[in-house]
Amino acid sequence: MTKPLARIAAALERLSPPVADSADPLAHPAYVWRGVALEPVRAFRPLPLERLHGIEAQKAALLATTRHLADGAAAHDVLLWGARGSGKSALVKSVTGAVQADGGALALVEIVTPQLDTLPALFRLIADVPRAFLLFVDDLGFDAAADGRALRSMLDGGAEARPANARLVVTSNRRHLVPRDMIDQPNAVNPRDAADDGLALADRFGLSLGFHVVDQDGYLAIVRAYTEAHALPFDPVDAVGWATRRGSRSGRVAWHYIVDLAGREGRSLDQA
Repeated sequence: MTKPLARIAAALERLSPPVADSADPLAHPAYVWRGVALEPVRAFRPLPLERLHGIEAQKAALLATTRHLADGAAAHDVLLWGARGSGKSALVKSVTGAVQADGGALALVEIVTPQLDTLPALFRLIADVPRAFLLFVDDLGFDAAADGRALRSMLDGGAEARPANARLVVTSNRRHLVPRDMIDQPNAVNPRDAADDGLALADRFGLSLGFHVVDQDGYLAIVRAYTEAHALPFDPVDAVGWATRRGSRSGRVAWHYIVDLAGREGRSLDQA
């Protein structure tokens, strides 16, 4: 009888493995949260802030509030919204690296689980740690306004609001985090209430920074900065041709061009 019970116990353990221990929240510059435990990021290599061009106002605003957070002062939750590939995610990482380089007691925690209801467990884990945490949710969007209510509660006024040493930084292609047709709700019983519900989540962020498609001069400035940083030849005609074939101009397209250019030159790059 003992052997069958042992086999059943072993099978149950495989189905429900023990919860992984979290990494030391004071030991690493950046972590990943998958809903259960903090995992250290193996290679946190943010771009230097000076490499990010065409977003000077956004850069200054996010850097200022992040420094406030690291100093233990009042700081905003931040929504970065706008065009794809315009530098939103890169800016979050670069600002974190800049504050850390200045001696700020700050860590980045990237939230990679779609289950935002696990955030209260993260809040409890870091609440008493003598360090500030930037909680980074990349490319967030909801299919319906109601889906964002739990996050709205965490941002402002809910029982599980984030602790004083943590602020949320969210990137999204949508200014209001829900599709425009969900905000408009033409068939709603009360269209004004539906619109207010859709806008309420975005309004919970104290700082909202918009990112827009760059013009050709801005795109070439980004390319030039990359070529100078990596000692590559700068050919504006070639760079514009790449963007034309891609059908867009952005910091991401500029980086992809640099990867292609470095490959043609037989060079490797130290920043992936």
